[in-house]
Amino acid sequence: MLREIFIFIAAFAAFASAVAAYLVAFHGQSSLKEILSTAFAAVIGLYVGRYLQHRLIHG
Repeated sequence: MLREIFIFIAAFAAFASAVAAYLVAFHGQSSLKEILSTAFAAVIGLYVGRYLQHRLIHG
């Protein structure tokens, strides 16, 4: 359980920093709402992918 929480926090931080860097570099500005919502969507996608991978391996 602790491992999953760490993965969630690390993934969220990584996606949030990447989105913020992209928005600032290419658009010159970023909003906290855009950063957090995009990072949250990316983490949800990450967990859906992990779930599907687990289900496909174990049948």
